[in-house]
Amino acid sequence: MFDRITQLGLFALYQSTLALGILLLPVALLFRQAGITLPFGRLVEQTERAYQSVN
Repeated sequence: MFDRITQLGLFALYQSTLALGILLLPVALLFRQAGITLPFGRLVEQTERAYQSVN
């Protein structure tokens, strides 16, 4: 039961980070023009790895 709850929680976290990355894409592009990179790619990759490790 706790495995299922953990899996659902990580899935929701993964989907949320994807949505956040998409919503903040214009901000990330502005920051990139200023020479600053935001770590959204790493955040999505880490949550994806965590979700896949539970499966």
